[in-house]
Amino acid sequence: MLSRSSFTSLVVGVFAVYVAHTCWVMYGIVYTRPCPAAADGAAGAAGGCVWPYLARRPKLQLSVYTTTRSSIGGESNIDLVLNVEDFDIESKFERTVNVSVPKKTRNNGTLYAFVFLHHAGILPWHDGKQVHIVSPLTTYMVPKPEEINLLTGESATQQIEAEKQTNALDEPVSHWRSRLTLNVMVEDFVFDGSSLPADVHRYMKMVQLGKTVHYLPILFIDQLSNRVKDLMVINRSTTELPLTVSYDKISLGKLRFWIHMQDAVYSLQQFGFSEKDADEVKGIFVDTNLYFLALTFFVAAFHLLFDFLAFKNDISFWKKKRSMIGMSTKAVLWRCFSTVVIFLFLLDEQTSLLVLIPAGIGAVIELWKVKKALKMTIRWQGLRPKFQFGAYNDSEKKTEEYDAQAMKYLSYLLYPLCIGGAGYSLLNVKYKSWYSWLINSFVNGVYAFGFLFMLPQLFVNYKMKSVAHLPWKAFTYKAFNTFIDDIFAFIITMPTSHRLACFRDDVVFLVYLYQRWLYPVDKSRVNEYGESYEEKSKKKS
Repeated sequence: MLSRSSFTSLVVGVFAVYVAHTCWVMYGIVYTRPCPAAADGAAGAAGGCVWPYLARRPKLQLSVYTTTRSSIGGESNIDLVLNVEDFDIESKFERTVNVSVPKKTRNNGTLYAFVFLHHAGILPWHDGKQVHIVSPLTTYMVPKPEEINLLTGESATQQIEAEKQTNALDEPVSHWRSRLTLNVMVEDFVFDGSSLPADVHRYMKMVQLGKTVHYLPILFIDQLSNRVKDLMVINRSTTELPLTVSYDKISLGKLRFWIHMQDAVYSLQQFGFSEKDADEVKGIFVDTNLYFLALTFFVAAFHLLFDFLAFKNDISFWKKKRSMIGMSTKAVLWRCFSTVVIFLFLLDEQTSLLVLIPAGIGAVIELWKVKKALKMTIRWQGLRPKFQFGAYNDSEKKTEEYDAQAMKYLSYLLYPLCIGGAGYSLLNVKYKSWYSWLINSFVNGVYAFGFLFMLPQLFVNYKMKSVAHLPWKAFTYKAFNTFIDDIFAFIITMPTSHRLACFRDDVVFLVYLYQRWLYPVDKSRVNEYGESYEEKSKKKS
């Protein structure tokens, strides 16, 4: 059976292999091997090279049509919304147009955009060398319920109307995508016909010109730029909606990277991620510089590693713990309560699963730690559980006295602040329901004054003049994650109070470090496993 150290080494080794493999895959995406025979034109034609049609510098035209059908065969039942003559693939532009919304779309239907890139002066369906791409301009989502003032919100009649509206809002309705982002790959890159990249190949259209094979311009729609914040509910009375069409050129490396990212987001949705969850992932890619994005990847990988090691060491610490000497039971109870409240708050705010899942796992672990701290055992009498609590020894009772003394002084400050904050928010802030107000009040108390509940443990450390009873391995990994969370606080969308709490934890950990420096190691004092250094030496002799 593997020891703890060898298991940790195995995990770190697997992590290093994973990071190296990911870097190799990313290099394969960004770098594409050109056709080796492209240096000689005649040899390139015979050697299976695929040449860019844009190298001939044709005059192009960009046309955008809308229709309620997912395929078109001619000019019938389509509307031209944008026409760019003498289209320059090197020039960036952004234009806002008004799009007529058909009755079918207003009745919870779908509307598609057909984007054509074709020769100037020729209609798209008459041009044999045109390229086109299709994108839906609508998507289905459950609208966010309207927030009200719980005390002065509305009359009884308005409440009945709100209940009807809430029942209707439980079903997804059609939303308008107000942005359409277009890209054309502008590099005169010569592909090797025998090893075309699979990601780009599905966007390529080939034509035979003489003895050489050419690929037509690669047209791409950036779906990652479609964010939830830009969506608009389509009302039945709406006849026109604005559409912002933007264009920019794109390199081959970035095009391949973007295709893979879009496929990854699509895969998340297939695995059950909601539109909002997928939108959080989109925000990481769209709103972040590519170099900063690469840094974010490595930071996220290390965050995952430290999360695992922190959970592992924390569970190992509490699994072997036989005594609560030097440990604040009140701090353990508060940490459990605050973790559960934060999880319920993130669930109520429909936060990204990237934040929600670790919070849920942490809540389960904290509940288990409370069971260990209270020495609780559960015995079943039929279907009814019976809870039994163990007794504390004299040293543990002394720790409980310090703990109770710290909580007594703390309550004078904490309770008025929490009650006052809850009353203020009830009068001045709008909420979806009473449950939402209750959870928000709890979580605001946790975030704003939660660090105060860490003071009892600091007070116990001060009274005992020792920190040897604390799980320092788990603390160290959590500290690394806290500093990593400071970076993620500016990347991942989350409530502002949750973002500020990340920086609060930095201060608390620095205080713990100061206490560790202040109180040197006492080899006669028991450690977190109920053993002392001197006892171990006697056993060995």
